[in-house]
Amino acid sequence: ESLKKMLFGELSVKNLSGPITIAKVAGASAQSGVADFLNFLAYLSISLGVLNLLPIPVLDGGHLLFYLVEWARGRPLSDRVQGWGIQIGISLVVGVMLLALVNDLGRL
Repeated sequence: ESLKKMLFGELSVKNLSGPITIAKVAGASAQSGVADFLNFLAYLSISLGVLNLLPIPVLDGGHLLFYLVEWARGRPLSDRVQGWGIQIGISLVVGVMLLALVNDLGRL
């Protein structure tokens, strides 16, 4: 839901958090108790799992997208097309990671 809102400009990308914020929240939840920390870890794990299913070629969801396209076409995509998709996917993932890190550093 939040990702969808960010993509359509309904939610600022400044709300995106990276490893620094994750570490802070993990520390705060650990201080609150074992149950809170385990809940945080479960939420983080589910979030990463859902993120991994996005149809970005370098992620698992991207591989599923390639398989779906191959199934619909009846033949595999060329290595060139797959290579371009993976390069674009890596660029997107690295871009989002850098944005999250910049946001984190701005909050310090």
